[in-house]
Amino acid sequence: MFALLLLTGFVAAGESKLTLKPGFKSVGDGQKSEHATQAAAATEKHVFAVSSTKVAMYDRATGKLVATSAEKAEHLNSAFVWKGKVYCAHSNYPKKPETSEIRVYDPETNKLTVFHDFKDPPGSLVWNVHDGKNWWCCFAHYGADNAKTMLIKFADDFKEVQRWTFPKAVVDDWDKMSASGGVWDGNTLLVSHHHYKVLYRVKLPKDGKELELVEALECPFPGQGIATDPKGGGLVGIDRDAKKVVFAEKAK
Repeated sequence: MFALLLLTGFVAAGESKLTLKPGFKSVGDGQKSEHATQAAAATEKHVFAVSSTKVAMYDRATGKLVATSAEKAEHLNSAFVWKGKVYCAHSNYPKKPETSEIRVYDPETNKLTVFHDFKDPPGSLVWNVHDGKNWWCCFAHYGADNAKTMLIKFADDFKEVQRWTFPKAVVDDWDKMSASGGVWDGNTLLVSHHHYKVLYRVKLPKDGKELELVEALECPFPGQGIATDPKGGGLVGIDRDAKKVVFAEKAK
């Protein structure tokens, strides 16, 4: 995503044009990290900051850097923790033809390896989550084509089940960019912007191929990848300009 800003000279500024309801607010001082440029994830003991090329693991209690992945990566995006490992979206964006993978970082071995390679992906993979039964993967497009961004539900063996595009109101609010992160919150998804402090709550439609916008929420993350925080019960994301992992709780 950062590459597009450099290529176009785009300045990541401004704010959502939608009416925002109270959503999430920052809590604590966060975690400073030079690697906090794409996404963040967390466990009870560790915080993970993700850049385009590395996953950095920090001790949550002390804030000290424990390790960084050594394997080569080109464009890591969002991350989430599942069964003790960190699963990251990865692509070759902005190169063509597009390639997309899920890469997995193992805190026990400090290895970052390919978990799944998507053949002929319908865009650049920007976030992926698993709900215990299925994979949910978002493939992004940018600029004039950003309405082609789609969410795809895959079975555990990555056989496609169904796909959806995003609501026009959300696409129009993307500022020519796309969705940068997403997590399940009950039976709805919270989807982050590329550089606005907003979370879009969307739900699957009963019929049709377009997600439905439920509400737009305030949040402390100026875009990028988000994940659930098992310790606080809220969310974890980043402030790219501040090079910091940010923790958030639901606003009361």
